[in-house]
Amino acid sequence: MKKRFLSLCAVVALAGLMMALAACGSAGENAVPDAPEEAVTAPADTVNMVLASTTSTQDSGLFDALIPAFNEAHPEINVQVVAVGSGEAMEMGRRGDADVLLVHSPAAEITFMDEGYGTERLPVMYNDFVIVGPEADPADVAGAADANEAFKRIADSQSTFISRGDDSGTHARELSIWALDEITPADIGDGSWYEESGQGMGATLKIAEEFQAYTLTDRATYLNLTKEGALQLPILNEGSTELLNYYHVITVKDAKEQAAAQAFMDWIVSPAGQETIATFGLEDFGAALFTPNADAQQ
Repeated sequence: MKKRFLSLCAVVALAGLMMALAACGSAGENAVPDAPEEAVTAPADTVNMVLASTTSTQDSGLFDALIPAFNEAHPEINVQVVAVGSGEAMEMGRRGDADVLLVHSPAAEITFMDEGYGTERLPVMYNDFVIVGPEADPADVAGAADANEAFKRIADSQSTFISRGDDSGTHARELSIWALDEITPADIGDGSWYEESGQGMGATLKIAEEFQAYTLTDRATYLNLTKEGALQLPILNEGSTELLNYYHVITVKDAKEQAAAQAFMDWIVSPAGQETIATFGLEDFGAALFTPNADAQQ
């Protein structure tokens, strides 16, 4: 009886095993195969592009709006901004240390192009320079008809003037205004009234504030520092034609990242880039700090 019971158990177990195997086979035939894993597209290699520009564009805050907008169109390009004077920016281009330039020293830019260091130069935007100084205004700069007369009054009164003295676009414009009356500041009196900071626009403005001196500045940097509460000097003279301030973008002939430089140039003069410039400053100041002019004649 015991042997028969074991045999029956074995038969039942074997039958169960066979049914299980059959079920597995059936399920395997009718099972939906696992979906293949989605292909993962590797991100494009990041390109590090060096943009040499002016301290005025940096100090104005423009790049805080410009670079993120550019990266929306070109996320693969990492823009490394080097903010120096226009002269030094072009020297970086000559050395091959920059891929693209955004500068505002037209005469020096033309020389740069004539020397064969640039591939293409296009207008981007403009704003203006203003003359700021102490509230007391000892040189009566506010009463001058234009920047030329304002500078002459500063020299005649030997009132303290802080020059950037750094071969920047602002420094070049300052020197050109002195030259209108053939004034060499160092030759007026003992020359001690005329000081060179050797620094960028923001730092020079703060020095002028400290010494209650006159200086020439781009309007955008001045307004940005005033908004931050870092500056109290008033604007005393503005609006004359010699104070217009034009910016150009230049692709460097021997750029390491030529394609990225071209992409930046194409974007900044495109409707998207020009719109970014046109709206910068509207929220904080009620007016744009730069006027786009990519459609202007060279």
